[in-house]
Amino acid sequence: MKKKWIAALVCVCMAVLTCACAVEPEKPDVPAPAEKKEPAEDEAELAKQAKLDLIAPSAYGDTEGLDVEPATYFSLIGKGSSEEYWRMVKAGAEAAAADLNKALNYEGGDKVKVVYSGPGESDNVDEQVNILDEELARYPSALGIAVIDSQSCNVQFDLAVQNSIPIITYDSLSSYQGIMANITTDNKKASMEAAAHMAEELGEEGQALIFAHDSRSLTCRQRAESFAAEIKENHSEMSTTEIYYMDRLDELKEKMARERAGLPADDGAGEEEPKDSGLTEEISGGEPESAKEELDVEEAVQEITDEEVLAYIFEKNPEIKGIFATNGQAAMQMADLCKDQEKENIAIIGYDSDTEEIEALKEGRLAGLVVQNPYGMGYAAIVAEARCVLEIGNEAEIDTGYIWVDADNIESKEVQRLLSIK
Repeated sequence: MKKKWIAALVCVCMAVLTCACAVEPEKPDVPAPAEKKEPAEDEAELAKQAKLDLIAPSAYGDTEGLDVEPATYFSLIGKGSSEEYWRMVKAGAEAAAADLNKALNYEGGDKVKVVYSGPGESDNVDEQVNILDEELARYPSALGIAVIDSQSCNVQFDLAVQNSIPIITYDSLSSYQGIMANITTDNKKASMEAAAHMAEELGEEGQALIFAHDSRSLTCRQRAESFAAEIKENHSEMSTTEIYYMDRLDELKEKMARERAGLPADDGAGEEEPKDSGLTEEISGGEPESAKEELDVEEAVQEITDEEVLAYIFEKNPEIKGIFATNGQAAMQMADLCKDQEKENIAIIGYDSDTEEIEALKEGRLAGLVVQNPYGMGYAAIVAEARCVLEIGNEAEIDTGYIWVDADNIESKEVQRLLSIK
């Protein structure tokens, strides 16, 4: 028995040693699977590219070959800061900077820097000029600006030229001669398309009211005038009103006040004054009659609300069937007014695509929108600034594109990608 037990033990030990000494066959090297992007990442990249694909020339949607120096500082100034439109401009600019830093392997203090600034209150000319002064004092490598007032920045632009700071404009342009590149929507083409859609909405007949957001902006005037020209030239059974500007509502308020007071709208301008005008004759209170009337008009103007003056526009244009508004704020003012006045059968076409407008479009309160590409504007602006710094030349005009959006295509994936914030 003892011998059998020993023999069994020896067999077990031999088996263990055999297993331990066995050589495991080598496995071939297999590369680790590529990290798969989450669907949200894929969609974000597709949305980004969709916006960049609208830009022409296409070179302004790509940072390849722009070997700027470490710590290059690009400044970008908008017409606002908190609105969705300007947040998209900022996002596009920051994306361009990120692409530059990735391609050039810049990290830490070497990173290309982009600073976006805009007035706290949208379209505040004085604040924008102050921001421009501050940015020029920091001596950026280049600067881009969406000019609120086409004439407001010429002194600062002169200073920039003296200090070799290249200036490009985007969105809203300037008449200044030293601008290195203009980046914008083809507003003439876009507004002509808006007019064609309006004609379709109205069955090629009827009157359209034009409500524009800012008389100081070259871009705004181009939109309004191009729309009116297209209706006049190609839609003979239609007509447009005069162009009403949001920043001139006070002039309409004065006209309303004078009408209510029974005074002529032009205050008698151009009429020959009689020899004895009676202006020296005092009335009770010690003021000439005309002076008292003017004081009454001034007080009446202060009491007229924006809502009343917008309703007054409707009173003066009772036959309107459509409204063309040149930006988002103007479009929503008109949509709200039509609702308040129970004129919901009026077709309203506007510009841009903030959340409020998109909801109004889905609800049927807006007939359609010309949607610009603010993300592409921000991206192209940084590309143009980089080209200025590298002295490789710029196109004089860069078109960032637009799309037409209405109830029929609002839910499509292509449109949704262009509407996304990033």
